[in-house]
Amino acid sequence: MGESRARCLSVFATFGVGGAQVRFAAVANRFPDRYQHLIVAMDGLTAARERLAPALDVTFPSIRIRKGATLSNRRTFRAALREWRPDLLVTHNWGSIEWALANFPPLCRHVHIEDGFGPEEQHVQFRRRVLTRRLVLARCTVVVPSRNLERIATQIWRLSPRRICYIPNGIDLARFAAPSDAWLPARIPGDGPIIGAVSALRPEKNFQRLLRAFRIVAQQVPARLALVGDGPERAALERLAGELGIAERVHFAGHIAAPAPFYGTFDLFAVSSDTEQMPIAVIEAMAAGLPVAATDVGDVHTMLAPENASFIGPPDDTALAASLLRLLRDPGLRHSIGAANRAKAARDYDQETMFQAYAALFDRQR
Repeated sequence: MGESRARCLSVFATFGVGGAQVRFAAVANRFPDRYQHLIVAMDGLTAARERLAPALDVTFPSIRIRKGATLSNRRTFRAALREWRPDLLVTHNWGSIEWALANFPPLCRHVHIEDGFGPEEQHVQFRRRVLTRRLVLARCTVVVPSRNLERIATQIWRLSPRRICYIPNGIDLARFAAPSDAWLPARIPGDGPIIGAVSALRPEKNFQRLLRAFRIVAQQVPARLALVGDGPERAALERLAGELGIAERVHFAGHIAAPAPFYGTFDLFAVSSDTEQMPIAVIEAMAAGLPVAATDVGDVHTMLAPENASFIGPPDDTALAASLLRLLRDPGLRHSIGAANRAKAARDYDQETMFQAYAALFDRQR
């Protein structure tokens, strides 16, 4: 590349705060002088720009996007690729697939990062999407953070294993090991351990399941629940908490730009999702030394320490409640499992390993 910055065009379905956006910001911030970033959010939302360091060379170019107009969008996007002349196009998930279509035949090198699926594909892959991915991703590099996605890409999409690049997510582990000064415990009435969850409040996260499981828990032991994050499901979740009679023991913290301190206020972590691949929040909980009660989705089972395995179960209210209750009733068990999770995070999920893997991939010549 010489001394000039490579121009990278990154396309997201949304640039709201989520796992893919948080990871992108972390990688970009690690190499502030290496790339010139152009970011397109298909829905126009750019809340995750708060995660980007001021020193970065970043622009959000304006472009006309017509929902559902694939052929028209392809022409528009291909014209933009010719005008902007990126050295690298980086697309993220199905929501940006029209840009992969626009780059066919190739105008620039293309990397596609696949983090998983929305609720509409949590149980089955749509044939049209499978065939589209098989066609337009056949000549690019496809990055996956989970072994489950690696299997899907090779066995269902039938992409060449040579085109698949497995890069596990990583985080700044030290930020989650520090003592917490968060104000959260004082905001939740009552006493008892705090069950925490950190995520955008979207349908596929199925926090209704967590609320129903927590109702079972609250009838048997003192406990509190904190949901850190915001999203389209918040109003419905707040109503459900009221209907279940647990509203006083549930705190909706809303969007927190830097949630790391909150993990230090939790006694255990909960995942109630219908679909995940390699959730960053689980790594953060591990780094904070927390045990995790979770539905068995994506790579969650293999991410966590073996000591945590019996607390990963089917997507069922009572199964999740049972896992939560076992952990709530045994502080010593919580501590030992949390320590095992922290050790595994330190061994497998340090962010510098992830940074160098992405840099090597993005810097690769055609």
